[in-house]
Amino acid sequence: MATLTYTPVDDIPKVHARARAAFESGKTKSVAFRKEQIAQVGYLLKDNELCLKEALKQDLGRPHLETEFLDLSPVYIDVAKAYNSVERWAAEQKAEFDLSFWAMGPKYRHEPKGVVLIIAPFNGPVVLTMSPIVGAIAAGCAMVLKPSEQTPATSALFAELFPKYLDPELYHVVNGGVPETTKILELRWDHIMYTGNARIARIVAAAAAKHLTPLTLELGGKNPVVLDSKSDIKLAAKRVFWGRCLNSGQVCVCPEYVLVPEHLQDAFVDAVKDVYDESFYPDGPENSDSLGRIVGESHVQRIKNLLDNTKGKIVFGGQVDVSKRYVAPTLVRDVSGDDSLMSEEIFGPVLVVIPVKDTDEAILFINSRDDPLVVYVFSQDKAFQSKVFNNTKSGSAVANDTMIIVGVPGLPMGGVGASGYGYYTGRDMFEQFTHKRAFIDNPSW
Repeated sequence: MATLTYTPVDDIPKVHARARAAFESGKTKSVAFRKEQIAQVGYLLKDNELCLKEALKQDLGRPHLETEFLDLSPVYIDVAKAYNSVERWAAEQKAEFDLSFWAMGPKYRHEPKGVVLIIAPFNGPVVLTMSPIVGAIAAGCAMVLKPSEQTPATSALFAELFPKYLDPELYHVVNGGVPETTKILELRWDHIMYTGNARIARIVAAAAAKHLTPLTLELGGKNPVVLDSKSDIKLAAKRVFWGRCLNSGQVCVCPEYVLVPEHLQDAFVDAVKDVYDESFYPDGPENSDSLGRIVGESHVQRIKNLLDNTKGKIVFGGQVDVSKRYVAPTLVRDVSGDDSLMSEEIFGPVLVVIPVKDTDEAILFINSRDDPLVVYVFSQDKAFQSKVFNNTKSGSAVANDTMIIVGVPGLPMGGVGASGYGYYTGRDMFEQFTHKRAFIDNPSW
């Protein structure tokens, strides 16, 4: 496995200048060139699947199967979609017909913004890196990628593979930590896409504001699940807890807490215990190859502190081994809104259960907090679903499942408010990296 080497800080402006010069050469104006480079992204992944799976195993303890459907499959979908659609996306479009201006031939087209920066997170180091790159290439942009230093094996592999598969003047990798990222953010970019937490997002946004650089922010948050008396409790228990344990809870759309009617809390907790005993980690989670690890010891210690200070009742789990980066899948009941576990995004396999009197209280609870990336509802009652969705705000809304929203082609994926802004995947990604340029020609007659 390649060793992660940080890019010298003094070299970063040179990388930026090379990308700028390559963009200004005009080679990305060719849609055929863009398609060739999009295809190369697919080859990069396909040729190196095993290496990428092993890198994520090293960085996150991630099982190969989980990497297949979480990180690789979505990018293959994005590659195929962009390759087959970029000619149509980039084509000139006629403006809506208006007789007053018809003779001027009003039209517009999507043009590349220029040189873009993609700052990727640790939790999805392939999909949250390569999907934006596909969008940037399809848009005709030059690009600099800053992968996470917290996933050194994967980031080192990107630095090794990119120049072998992609145009080395247009597409670059800069590796490093805080000093390198600080230097990157001093430079002028034509668009920045950042995926991560809100604290760092504020730093990125402040740096971007100095150059009036547009941003896409994908930030996650504490995603609620709302149950009612018409929920299939066992189905909800299985799907919610599976979603909570996926990638050890380190996915931006993971369910974080369940708002359950007081009279159903016992039934839901018992159902989670039952499905966990029946279906999850038969040899125990600590020894299972199916449960990944938390990305770093400091993150494990943070989760441990949240668990140590909770006033809720730990139903099962709660075991933590900092040196092994291990947090056991954990269920905590009778949690209140001011509990330690509700003070921040947990980003670990800990599911919180909060009893509420009724649906109105659940809605008030959600609305009293930052807007989440997803609101989940489990109920067969369409009126109940509509009541929750119509009276809350979130990036997405999902009924009777978790996590699936990220895998549905054609749907916009993004946050609102504190969970971010802008969109991720498919044509939406292409549009993040382009601007609509309008054209008219007023005839002389």
